[in-house]
Amino acid sequence: MVAAFISPLYALLVFYLIRKSLRWLKTLFSVCGQKWFTAVYSILCIVFAASSVIAFFLTDGGFQRVWKSIGNFSLGFLVYVLLAVGVQELVKLILIKTKAMNRKQAGSKKAAAAAGTVMLIFIFGMCAYGLVNAQDIKIRNYDIKVDKSAGNLKELNIALIADLHLGYNADSALMQQMVDKVNALNPDIVLCAGDFFDNEYEALADPEKTEKILAEMKSTFGSYTVFGNHDIEEPILGGFTFPSKSAKVTDPRFVDFVKKSNMTILSDESVLIDNSFYVVGRRDREEPGNEDKSRLTPEELISGLNTSKPIIDLEHEPAGLKEVSDAGFDLDLCGHTHAGQIFPGTLIIHLFWENPWGYEKVGNMQNIVTSGVGSFGPYMRTLCDSEICNIHVTFN
Repeated sequence: MVAAFISPLYALLVFYLIRKSLRWLKTLFSVCGQKWFTAVYSILCIVFAASSVIAFFLTDGGFQRVWKSIGNFSLGFLVYVLLAVGVQELVKLILIKTKAMNRKQAGSKKAAAAAGTVMLIFIFGMCAYGLVNAQDIKIRNYDIKVDKSAGNLKELNIALIADLHLGYNADSALMQQMVDKVNALNPDIVLCAGDFFDNEYEALADPEKTEKILAEMKSTFGSYTVFGNHDIEEPILGGFTFPSKSAKVTDPRFVDFVKKSNMTILSDESVLIDNSFYVVGRRDREEPGNEDKSRLTPEELISGLNTSKPIIDLEHEPAGLKEVSDAGFDLDLCGHTHAGQIFPGTLIIHLFWENPWGYEKVGNMQNIVTSGVGSFGPYMRTLCDSEICNIHVTFN
């Protein structure tokens, strides 16, 4: 299990950061050098760093929600603490190697106070920006052409959403903002590319209220969704899941919730809309949500469809794009990546996906990956937006 390997490294990192921050605090305030302060500060830091573990072992309820929220924030906070410390040590090394500063100067109280102040501004600045930005859903516009006839339908306005991650981070207020912005687009159809939930039905503070809000989404042809790798009921600890011999299946309460939200679930299924175009919804690559962990291939999904009509593939992860293109799909809509969600993940994500975010043409198929609406783990988005994609399709 990955978590078992990372846990001791995480503990050592927390210990190092406590010592580092205490040294900086002592340069600013004499009281911080006293033993009682060191003890209290260390305990608070350890509790904060272990908040995800504390929440994991608490029973469901308001108290657990508070600790889950603290745990989610702590993950992002520690990312920026680690980044700030790493950059500070690198700058210090460069200054010493270039002889712009000697070791005694670099290790002085004055240098430590200055470096610590800059780091503090950076850490809290990035966290504050990330929190605010995560709650501001942007509209991303795309204009594309599909060289097929869709009967009497000359154009199509798609509202693409994904990665709502309903739970501890995404509440009814965020969903109300999303629904209002979707409706303002006057879409012909609403498509959701998975990760509707955040693994736990119990994470929903007010399911009935959220259902009613989502049911207010309006479009000409209705709303359709697929499920993603987080649309299964399983425990999550610090972003890590637990191995299981049995298949991880979709919680029936998830299905019931989506239906009450006036959305149609497509699970390796296709639907012909207005006798003009197809929407094909594919099971998730990692967690299909069924007992035998199976899903159909692109060729099997498209078999039997009238390929003279436009065919839209809706699936959670943007994997195997060439395979989907070769099967004959015209438009491939995905989510999952969050576009990295927080810096430096926004850079690293490009190492793992052919198209981590945005538009890409693969063969004759066009692929759009949305960064999604909600957030997983840290309730932050830095150098990356929460978004709704407004896709205007013109048929030729």
